[in-house]
Amino acid sequence: MFAKTLNVVDKAMTFFEDWTLFITVMVALVALFFNVVLRYGFNYSLAWSEELVREVIIYTTLIGCSAAVKNRSLIRIDASVQIFPRLKVPLTFFSHLVTLVFSVLVLYYGWQLALLQAQTHQKTIILQIPLIYVFSMLPLMGGMMTIRTVQVIYEDIGKLLGTGDKGF
Repeated sequence: MFAKTLNVVDKAMTFFEDWTLFITVMVALVALFFNVVLRYGFNYSLAWSEELVREVIIYTTLIGCSAAVKNRSLIRIDASVQIFPRLKVPLTFFSHLVTLVFSVLVLYYGWQLALLQAQTHQKTIILQIPLIYVFSMLPLMGGMMTIRTVQVIYEDIGKLLGTGDKGF
């Protein structure tokens, strides 16, 4: 039952990550392309395109954290594992625990920052996008990283017990 739930959540999150990352990056590329053409071809620059690209970079970085947990692409120092191979499993679970704590902290404090932005009604300078939208990416990323870390821990426990990874 838990494996089926994780599988459904994994598919939904993968769909969300892939398509929103694709769409936002394409929008940023089109805006940058037109800005470069206008700047060098017509000596005119779009002021809003750089702000849009900055917001897209923030979004892709934060949502990319969730995808990195799923793909096991987080930065690690594995010299101790190569020297002492028996430490691989304990260090892997320690790494998962640290990632889980980090993601819960980002979820909590990101929520606090988003609430603060909701109270202050601040907006971006050029596009006038309410900063609540930008700061709401923090608890979103924290929640997605938490779910992804639980999925990875479940996979690793399944591999240790010999039950497989249940389709992830």
